[in-house]
Amino acid sequence: MGLEGRVGGKAWRMQLGRPTRNYILGEELRARAELNVRDEVAVLVMNRPLKEALEKKAYSIYTDQMQTSVDASLPEEMRWLAMFEEVGWEGPSEAFWDRFAVLTDRRENAVAWVDDKLAELMVAWPAPAPSAEVPFMVLLLRGKGYLRMEYSPADLSTLRHASRIFTACCESALKNIGQ
Repeated sequence: MGLEGRVGGKAWRMQLGRPTRNYILGEELRARAELNVRDEVAVLVMNRPLKEALEKKAYSIYTDQMQTSVDASLPEEMRWLAMFEEVGWEGPSEAFWDRFAVLTDRRENAVAWVDDKLAELMVAWPAPAPSAEVPFMVLLLRGKGYLRMEYSPADLSTLRHASRIFTACCESALKNIGQ
């Protein structure tokens, strides 16, 4: 199944299918948009339980005495945990910060992208809402926008709200990050 649309003249596509990450159980909802924003901008927003699970897994991999090199098949998100700092700022609600972590190499890019409207959309899921433990992330990387999440609960309201979040991510990037 796939959805397509345009935001700010840029095409985006959302697909539902088999998971491409081992931390996603059941179906995975993925979206991507070629935004052509500044290539050097790298910002990842992920839910805290996912961040904690990836950190725990990365720690066990890196401290395993038998491990002599880093597995190239590790998800990119695990490498981000090592490369980028978690940042915060005034603005988004306490509910946002309780649920999500924002990782980046440049705090000002995160502040520009994750505006209050976007942060509120991420916490305001309609019922039945995904729990805070459901893997969820949005990111800007190499000029593109992405969404990746476990499709749970698997219903139309989840799909609609995920697409609203993703298009808001794209709109904010186009408006606030630039080319």
